[in-house]
Amino acid sequence: MKKIKAVIVDDESLARQVIRKYIESRDDIEIAGECSDGFECLKFLSSSSVDILFLDIQMPKITGFELLEVLNTKPHIIFTTAFDQYAIKAFEMNAVDYLLKPFSKQRFNEAVDKCLQRINSGEKSEKQLTDISLPGAIDRVVVRSGNKVNVIGIESIIYIESSENYVNIHTQTGNFLKEKTMKYFSENLPENNFIRLHRSYIVNLSMISTIEPYTKDSYVATLKNGEKIKVSQEGYKLFRERLK
Repeated sequence: MKKIKAVIVDDESLARQVIRKYIESRDDIEIAGECSDGFECLKFLSSSSVDILFLDIQMPKITGFELLEVLNTKPHIIFTTAFDQYAIKAFEMNAVDYLLKPFSKQRFNEAVDKCLQRINSGEKSEKQLTDISLPGAIDRVVVRSGNKVNVIGIESIIYIESSENYVNIHTQTGNFLKEKTMKYFSENLPENNFIRLHRSYIVNLSMISTIEPYTKDSYVATLKNGEKIKVSQEGYKLFRERLK
């Protein structure tokens, strides 16, 4: 019988050890690799194909959710975490199961069996992950450019521009496309630092130099880097309220 290949991704060695022990007790699944963070996993998956990802959520460098955002091909996901507040978001990502640490061998086997059913039925693991994130205001954005993954601190963002099914993130070091919506950034960037001046633009407040009338019904913002962007009436009203 052909064994299913799995990768364990967790920054805690003890957690990896527990999953390894559970896997080794089965004869239908084998460990293809172990990774202590998301970047290690990205590197591993760039040259290897696996069926299941046992994935922690809260990890250094990039989170489990951020890792999934930049994977080109997504295995079936079983989340393993000590935090129950991420369960709904995990299932929105089409996760097979969500194991809350510490979990028993029986609970682990239930998750794996469920995963094997999906695999044997030919069900795909792919699903759009457009607006999934950890709770609370974001302080960074993870983007993929070719084979390179960049972690962008929000303080370096000048503005975000709508670009069909993507957004174009303009930063002090270059521009990056990201498969997220403007609504996502409008709701998750800290409102003390960013403002939506137009349906197509979210701007870092510290990067605005001036806002002046452009037409009867619109304005134009001049940024500190010299660029000019449109400002709607609603955006200008919101800007004036922020100044109070």
